[in-house]
Amino acid sequence: MRATRIFTAIAVIAAVALPFPASAQDEGLHNSSKAFSAPADLSWKDWDDPAELDRTWKAAIVRIPVAPGRSRQGTTDDLLRQGGKKYPTVIYLHGCSGIWPGTHRRMKFLSDNGFLVIAPASLARKTYPRSCNVETREGGLFRGTLVLRRNDAGHAIEMARQLSVVDGGKMVLMGFSEGAVAAVTFRAANERQRVRARVAEGWTCQAPWPEYRGIKAPASEPVLTLVGEADPWYQDRWTRGNCAGFQDPGNGSRSIVYRDGEMASSHGLLEFDTAQKDVLDFLRARLDF
Repeated sequence: MRATRIFTAIAVIAAVALPFPASAQDEGLHNSSKAFSAPADLSWKDWDDPAELDRTWKAAIVRIPVAPGRSRQGTTDDLLRQGGKKYPTVIYLHGCSGIWPGTHRRMKFLSDNGFLVIAPASLARKTYPRSCNVETREGGLFRGTLVLRRNDAGHAIEMARQLSVVDGGKMVLMGFSEGAVAAVTFRAANERQRVRARVAEGWTCQAPWPEYRGIKAPASEPVLTLVGEADPWYQDRWTRGNCAGFQDPGNGSRSIVYRDGEMASSHGLLEFDTAQKDVLDFLRARLDF
């Protein structure tokens, strides 16, 4: 069976993504508006090309706390002009189809609760092959996407650490679906890419490709994973399961499998209050926030 058929679980938001950007800032950052490259057009120089990495940072969607329960959308340029208070910061990795309304909802939830949120936009890369087709529910269309996503994550962590509004001791790497795969398998290239904790929404840590499988976080970075037991994207023999076998409860890591009600068969778990509370409880405990 072709790898794209085996790994359809990575095509994560077909049922809920809207076929247009949520705001003008999102233009070109979603499958519906991105002009994709052919895989053959991607050279080894593109993987960690500084210009490509910079594009993902400059196009990042930002959410800045304003007051308890309130936040505003911004850009990374806005953060250069932002002074005063330092914030615990979440580097948020979007799913395979890019920035969509659910990205904004998750960012607002986090920022309304006091976190500065920065979502590097991987689809802002000039050379970027398509990794999923939400219309046909196919994923894994380009296996190397995970390398690009992890490189973008590391760059965003380093860039954020240089901002005066970022509390460098309270940084979190978090992702949804394909972004969750990148979040749990990311390996820091240097000390500046270390974070305090990681969160993965909608991923099982099970995959036919070894680089997608498991958790690569060091013991110093506890990981929270969330998945519905009957998540429709993970019901084949290659992706069914959860992340518990890869986690160490001793360092504060936790695998939550939702087995009841609508959440059991849902992929977008942070649409539910229960999952939101689970994430906040984990982050506040890990970050002393």
